[in-house]
Order: sequence, then C-alpha cells, then structure tokens
Amino acid sequence: MNSSSQKNSVALTKIIKDFNLEVVYASENLDKVNISRAEINRPGLSLTGFFDYFDPQRIQVLGRVEAIYLSKLTPDERIVRLGNFLEMRPVCIVIARNIEPFPELVDLAKQFDIPILRTPMSTSSFISMIISALNVYLAPKITRHGVLVEVYGIGVLILGDSGIGKSETAIELIKRGHRLIADDAVEISKVSEKTLVGQAPAIIRYYMELRGIGIVDVRRIFGMGAVKETEKIELVIKLEPWVQGKMYDRMGLDNESIEILGINVPSITVPVRPGRNLAVILEIAAMNFRLKMTGYDTAKEFNKKLEEEFMKNT
Repeated sequence: MNSSSQKNSVALTKIIKDFNLEVVYASENLDKVNISRAEINRPGLSLTGFFDYFDPQRIQVLGRVEAIYLSKLTPDERIVRLGNFLEMRPVCIVIARNIEPFPELVDLAKQFDIPILRTPMSTSSFISMIISALNVYLAPKITRHGVLVEVYGIGVLILGDSGIGKSETAIELIKRGHRLIADDAVEISKVSEKTLVGQAPAIIRYYMELRGIGIVDVRRIFGMGAVKETEKIELVIKLEPWVQGKMYDRMGLDNESIEILGINVPSITVPVRPGRNLAVILEIAAMNFRLKMTGYDTAKEFNKKLEEEFMKNT
C-alpha cells in the first residue's frame, strides 16, 4: 500500500487571512514566516525576565493582563523588558482586544523584525480558536492511495489494488445519494488522538478517474450535494479479488482494524467477483457500523441466540 507522510507547518499569512488579523507591523519576510507549533504562549513571565523553557516558535499573545503590567512600567523599563523579550526572536506577537500597542513595542519589533498582529477578540477566545485551528493545520498527515466517501454519515475509506473497482464503486454510491470526498489520493490528517480526517489534494478535488471514460467532474455532473471537502475516517473497506477456497468471515465476529497514523480504524475485507453489487455491500457495511456505534452488534446477538438454542437442545 503506497503512502507518504510529511512534516507540516502553516504560513503566518494564512493565519492572518483566516482570522482576519490586523497587521500592525509586517516583517520584511512576512510571507516566508511559518508556524510549526500548535501551542500558544502568553509571555507574562517572559516580560519579568524569566525565559526558562521559552519557545520562540510559539505564537505570543499579549492580552489585558500583559498590557496593564507594561503600563505600570516607566518607558525606560518597558524598553528593557520588551527588548529582552523580543531579543528571544518570537515568531510573531498577537495583541488581543484591539489594545493599542506601546510605541516601544512597535519600535523594537521593527528593530528585531518581528511581526505584530492585532485582533478584536478576547484573549481567551482567540487562544482557544487559534489552538484548535493550529491542531488542524499542523496535524500529522499521510497520503494514501484509495477513495474516501461519506455513506449514511459514515466516512468510509475504500482501499485496494489498482483496477479492483474502487472508483466504480464510489461513482455508484454517488448515484445512490452519497458523497465523494477524494478519489485516487486521500490526504489523511490526525487531528486528535482518536480522530482522522481525510480530504483530496486541492488539484484533484471533486475529480474522479474512470477507466475507459477518463476524468469526470463529480461536482458538475451530480451537483454540490454529491461532494464534500473533508470527512472523518471511521471505517475502512479493503477490496480484494475473490480467492476460491479462502475462508472469509461469514458471521461478522472478526474485529479487523488497520493502523493509520497510530490510530486503529475498524476495517472490513470485501472479496470482489463478478455479480457482487459492491455499492450495496458498502451501504450495508456503513449501516451495520452505525448500528454497532449505538451499542447493538448483530453478529454477537445472532451468535448468542445460536448458543442459547444449542444449550436448549443439549
């Protein structure tokens, strides 16, 4: 199974755009500044001169508390405290609550070429939102060959060898009212310790390749309701050629899983042979998975009834 992983960072300009931040001072290379840490720092202790464990790669947020502290200092004291702080070369500074920046801060930012940004949001609200966004921006990522569809609200990742019928199955599912997220290449992000989110690379988003036809634009053919930009990956369906004599799970008692970015995702192996309607099988798999999520396991219930029946007859 081909896959590739990558280390992530996000351009500061993207954060500025996404959060509509005001640029108080733009460093000379603002468009080249990247953020690689999901953690945020409020530099209260740093402004007092304590720099142990200070990480300059974190976004520094100045709020009301920091502003009041600095306002109680003389201009000369502010220059010393802020100078020591900016000498640590923080990646950028964000001022919350639209607080007016101290002239000393702006002058020193120009001297050290540190971007200063501003937001009208409260400090706690901004920090909460930026951390959440950074966890998505900087999530570990991997690209896998497969198809990702949403079936009855369940994100289903279809894997299998090239030519096994992944795209054909997906197009049938789309015709039946389900939604496409990605075809051929699926970018998977680990957004939390339990959650994987998949999307298509931007260049092939909404497109599918069907052998014998070529590239089709799913959004234009089926409409916006047939596509979706991202979806959680909750179930993996592995398609493989039918092997005569191989023992396949007929009860559903086997709990398979596949590891992706350190997370075990429930998986089902579906043998492929002429005459099998894979789209219907995937619909049933998704519905059965939803049923399991509610606490009802059909296979276990049926097996329990068989055991009870067996005990009656012995």
